[in-house]
Amino acid sequence: MISQPQSRGYIVYLTLLVGFILTIMPLPEWAAAYRPQWVALILIYWCMAIPERIGVGIGWTTGLLLDVLTGTLLGQHALGLSVIAYMMLKLHLRVRVMPLRQQVFTIFVLLLVERLLALWSTGAAGYPTPSLWYWVTPVIGTLLWPWIYIILRDMRRRFHLS
Repeated sequence: MISQPQSRGYIVYLTLLVGFILTIMPLPEWAAAYRPQWVALILIYWCMAIPERIGVGIGWTTGLLLDVLTGTLLGQHALGLSVIAYMMLKLHLRVRVMPLRQQVFTIFVLLLVERLLALWSTGAAGYPTPSLWYWVTPVIGTLLWPWIYIILRDMRRRFHLS
C-alpha cells in the first residue's frame, strides 16, 4: 500500500495566525506607529512561494479578518491585501529568482501600495489624514523582509510545502 503525502497546508494558516497575533499584540504608545505589516509580509511570501495554493481569495479573507481584529474600516485591509496578493501572483516568477537584496525593493513597493490603498479608503470614508509616521511601517517591513523570508523559506522546506 502506497501512502499519500499529508497535506501540510495548515502551516500557511498557522503562520498567518502568528501574523495576526503580532499585529494585535499590545505595544507601548510610542511604538504603536512603528508596527510592521506582519500579515502583509507573510501573505507576500506565501503568494511568492506557493502561488498555486495562495491567491487573491486568501488575501481578501485574510484582510477581512485583519479588519475585524484591528477594528478598522471593514474592507480596508481586504482591498490592500487582495491587491498586493494579485500583484505578487503576477510577479512571483521574477521575484523568486532575484537575490534577497533586490527582492527588498519589490517588497517595499508592495507594502507602499497596501498603505496607499488603506489611506485612500480611510480618506474616502472621511477620516482625517494620518501624520507622516504612517509611512514608516513599509520601511520597517522592508527591513524585516530578509528575516521573514529566511524563516518562512526554512519552514516551507522543513514541512515540504510546494
